[in-house]
Amino acid sequence: MGTGAEAGRRRTGVANPVPPRDRTGRPWRSEGAPVPPPPRKRMPGGWIGLVLAALVVYLIASLLLSFFNGVGEPTIPYTEFSKQVAAGNVSKIYSEGNAIQGRLKQKAPAPDGEGDYIAFKTQRPAFADDRLWDELSRQQVTVTAQPVVQERSILANLLIALAPMALLVLLWVFIARRLGAMPSGGMPGGGMLAPEPPPGPVEFEQGKRTTFEDIAGIEEVEAELNDVVDFLKNPQAYGRMGARMPGGVLLAGPPGTGKTLLARAVAGEADVPFFSASASEFFEMIVGVGASRVRELFAEAREAAPAILFIDEIDTIGRARGGEAGLGAHDQREQALNQILSEMDGFTGSEGVVVIAATNRPDVLDPALTRPGRFDQVVQVAPPDRGGREAILRIHTREIPLADDVGLSRIAAATPGMTGAELAKLANEAALLAVRRKKPAVTQSDLFAALEKVQLGAERALVMPEEERRRTAYHESGHALLGMLQPGADPVRKVTIVPRGRAPGVAISTPDADRYAYTEEYLRGRIVGSLGGMAAEHVVFDVVTTGSESDLEQVTQLARGMVGRWGMSQRVGRLTAIPGDAQQPYGLTAAPATLDAVDHEMRRIVDECYESACRQLRDNRDRLDALAEALLTHETLDEEAAYRAAGIARLTQDT
Repeated sequence: MGTGAEAGRRRTGVANPVPPRDRTGRPWRSEGAPVPPPPRKRMPGGWIGLVLAALVVYLIASLLLSFFNGVGEPTIPYTEFSKQVAAGNVSKIYSEGNAIQGRLKQKAPAPDGEGDYIAFKTQRPAFADDRLWDELSRQQVTVTAQPVVQERSILANLLIALAPMALLVLLWVFIARRLGAMPSGGMPGGGMLAPEPPPGPVEFEQGKRTTFEDIAGIEEVEAELNDVVDFLKNPQAYGRMGARMPGGVLLAGPPGTGKTLLARAVAGEADVPFFSASASEFFEMIVGVGASRVRELFAEAREAAPAILFIDEIDTIGRARGGEAGLGAHDQREQALNQILSEMDGFTGSEGVVVIAATNRPDVLDPALTRPGRFDQVVQVAPPDRGGREAILRIHTREIPLADDVGLSRIAAATPGMTGAELAKLANEAALLAVRRKKPAVTQSDLFAALEKVQLGAERALVMPEEERRRTAYHESGHALLGMLQPGADPVRKVTIVPRGRAPGVAISTPDADRYAYTEEYLRGRIVGSLGGMAAEHVVFDVVTTGSESDLEQVTQLARGMVGRWGMSQRVGRLTAIPGDAQQPYGLTAAPATLDAVDHEMRRIVDECYESACRQLRDNRDRLDALAEALLTHETLDEEAAYRAAGIARLTQDT
């Protein structure tokens, strides 16, 4: 009763994209949230820089003005002035006290040798008794009532000095407007000299939202999440009854089952903003950045409430604390986790923010995350059943032209345990194969070829020696024949000695219907079938090769589960002696004597199954030879051809 939520796509036919990052430095993405205003660009240096630049310009302008004010009016010695008067070269003068200004009739060389001058300044000594007036009268020098050189007023000098600074300010304002750092009608920076304009209306991102109609195989999960959707749509009804919605919902399930898409569908169904982030994206080299980003994300979600806040791979930072002391990343991870816990503690139920998290490992989460008031609603998202797989395939093939011979129900029956993501890849691989084969539409053979590629890998152009090819044919025939002979075993769907992936040959067996519990007889039959390849090589060639490596791995896993987890051993008893988590150190949950018993029972079961496999192959040697010869001739046998070659009637599997 699973979910294939990864099958969801937009009704436009385009696969759901990952919501884009709209701001650098903020690792979360948003969908349907208010469009954030563009970041305000600051002017270079700000106001302090403007003031400092203006002072520098004013000082430079003052120096330049003082320099240019003196150009053309050199101060000459009084003796030089007397000399020019005596020579009759002075045209007119103006005197104020002992200060004298004047102009020559003709240019004269400057006393300091730096060019010529015609206008001049000088100072008459107080002790001079040179009868200056008489000499000026004799030379007919005009004595004016106004200064010979008109100097600018203080106001004019001030305006000229401020002009460069005014130009600088105007240039600064122009640059600020071009950069968008200054609101219209105000000064750069907004609120210092002019108030900020009132914010405009909130705009929301446009686009088709994902809803429950766009995904398939989630009937059970959809029913569990409908309460969240209804709460976000009608919070007043819950408030009148005094009911509070869970602050957090935890989606737990294998990879590829569509947990992320399911969270997006909840937000789209409720038509509320959707904020998503991966827990690992909160980490930075700088300690404290993760907690800061968590605060910013929750603050933004509260501003846009009602909203969905989704954290993917929550187990990255939500693992149980206390087991990683001394590691460098421990403090950073724990700070981010503590911030999430404190933010969720702040929910009163009226904010309208629902936190949804996804994980593949709910067993390793910190108990503080799953206690009531936080992620207290756990929704199991399992792979889809047969009907769900067919619905998922229909969604993923909506934009793919299908031939008349395509039966999606047959593909769904042949793909037990596949998730929505794997089914999406299957549909895409079939479309790519049809393009390479230059077909106008995808056929049933394309879909089954794509299924083989997804499950087994691509075919390899490997030329094997005849002896090894024959041994491979018997190896795969051993798997297939024992699968046909075992009562209640999964039917054989295909046998091939064409190399695929790392395997030189493959025998495919899948059940007629989905299974949810396995009997001891069925598991023993699977072990016998897995050992069929090694047993066939032993019976026919009396050798053991490395081709059984993957078979032995599967056998070991099944035997360990039967003895240590599922209570199928009288000696070990009805208890769990081995952890189901493969990442947990082996043996920490049982005493050494118990582990010795588990090892003994595993070997007993595998030895019994191997003896059974060898005995059945010897008893049915003619069928084994016939099946191997058919494989050597045709290389690939489908279900009907394989049963016909072995001379065994295909029986309906008991369900």
